[in-house]
Amino acid sequence: MSSGGWTWWIGVRYLRARRENRFVGFISGISMAGIALGVATLIAVLSVMNGFEQDLQRRILDVVAHATLEGEDGRLRDWRETRRRTEGLPDITGVAPFVEGRGMLVRGERSAAVELRGVLPGEEHGVSALHRHLAGQGLAALEPGAWRILLGRGLAEKLGAGVGDVVQVVIAQGNVTPAGVAPRLRRFTVAGFIDAGMYEYDQGLALLHLGDAQKLYRLGDAVTGLRYAFADAGSAPRRIRELAEGLGGPYLISDWTRRHGNFFRSIQVTKSIMFVVLSLVVAVAAFNIVSTLVMVVQEKHADIAILRTLGGSPADMLRVFATQGTVIGVAGTAAGVGLGLLIARNITALVGGLERISGMTLVDPQVYFISELPADVQAGDVLLVAGTALLLGVAATLYPALRAAATQPAEALRHEV
Repeated sequence: MSSGGWTWWIGVRYLRARRENRFVGFISGISMAGIALGVATLIAVLSVMNGFEQDLQRRILDVVAHATLEGEDGRLRDWRETRRRTEGLPDITGVAPFVEGRGMLVRGERSAAVELRGVLPGEEHGVSALHRHLAGQGLAALEPGAWRILLGRGLAEKLGAGVGDVVQVVIAQGNVTPAGVAPRLRRFTVAGFIDAGMYEYDQGLALLHLGDAQKLYRLGDAVTGLRYAFADAGSAPRRIRELAEGLGGPYLISDWTRRHGNFFRSIQVTKSIMFVVLSLVVAVAAFNIVSTLVMVVQEKHADIAILRTLGGSPADMLRVFATQGTVIGVAGTAAGVGLGLLIARNITALVGGLERISGMTLVDPQVYFISELPADVQAGDVLLVAGTALLLGVAATLYPALRAAATQPAEALRHEV
């Protein structure tokens, strides 16, 4: 048998506990389980963070455009010419004008701050998927001069407003009266609701027709700006800057990554922190491999000495115990990857079951912007976690293996009877 063959066979054989010494086998099992649990937890957590990031991005892009181009003073007067010059570019999939401003909705004794957005119903589908999240009459109800409004579902509940009810819009641009400056008021009829599935929009967004918004804010024929959709949402920051530079005028530009960048930066920071913290759990389990192999080396002193006298080299002894530790690491990592993938694939059902059993809300949409826990398993994350665990497992074998390789046969057999 070659050197590599018999060292592998002996290393694996040492993993099996003898009847008179079950403790070493028990510690080996604990080490393997620790690595498996650490790897599984890390894969599940990273998958949930990936799923949360993707779900958040999808929900945001359903409501907002990829990028906006606004006039320097908040008014874009030549918006038709600007749209004509840009909408024919090959990577632009949609262009639509909009009017945006802040205000307050009042119904009876209830009031709430709101972001008012004036849109053209026939063009909105080209720059967002908001039409998929509307209840009631939808965008078709927004007709110029009809003074109808679509409210976020949570906003409507806060005001106690239903379809057909009248709400009063109050904006800061005042009317000068003999008694002083009074806020501008306008009555709107609720025509439907926005169910975006994100607390920020369901609680604070209202849609009205572009023409009504222009009259409300006294913009004349001007708009706040143009909303753009690109073939690749990730290219929006670069492309909107290129568009503004190509048009040559002073513009205010923004994109979805800038307006909501704090969400995604916090997710990336959290992923990095969780990876480091949970990697320490795997490292603790790897230290158990060290203690296991040190005990095995101590127990097998006589075996090591006999193998050395039969011609085994220090390198062979190192391979024997490195094999033992590596098998523990590989088995624990493989079990952890399997368990982690199983948890990640069924995380939504698991969380739902825990909520039903405990009666607690584990995923509160008012805190996390989503109502259920998504997961997205990415091969790169799985390979990174598995590679880190294997690296820590192999590193943990070095000290015990080197100690076994340094064993002197005469010293080891001196005290044997």
